[in-house]
Amino acid sequence: MYVCVVSDSHDRAEPLARAVHAAKALGAQAVIHCGDLIGAQTVKPALAAGLPVHAVHGNNLGDAQAMHYQSRMSGGLFQYHGAEARLELAGRRIIVTHYDHLGYALACTGEWDLVCCGHSHVAETRPVANVKGGSTWLVNPGTVAGLAGAATWVLADLARMRFDVHTIPL
Repeated sequence: MYVCVVSDSHDRAEPLARAVHAAKALGAQAVIHCGDLIGAQTVKPALAAGLPVHAVHGNNLGDAQAMHYQSRMSGGLFQYHGAEARLELAGRRIIVTHYDHLGYALACTGEWDLVCCGHSHVAETRPVANVKGGSTWLVNPGTVAGLAGAATWVLADLARMRFDVHTIPL
């Protein structure tokens, strides 16, 4: 299963939608948004791709009530999880948080196959040694809005646990 991982769209609907549509063209079946979506209307163009979107809030919360309302009105397509999301996709245990330092800490526990985070606006995918003697993948897609850097997102291949960073020209 392929998943589009995005973060830090900061009310920029157009690059978010471009990333989601590009990921769908590459076979993505779901979207994980690691926070700082901000406005409930920001996700609407991305939902037009027809992929389920799982989102958490970040430090730029926006209107949480509007996010929950958008989630209810989406017919299950948009799921707004609050501060963190615990997901199982393609048999993988995934946790989503906004803050990169919390993402690192969660990866160290060994409780998850994949930890997705954002906040830093810097794309990074790497295995992190965990306390169980193995490693956990930590994926930060950077900022899909291209704030203080390139506009990036990650295509996650959950079958192979492979993560490719993609750039959107702005």
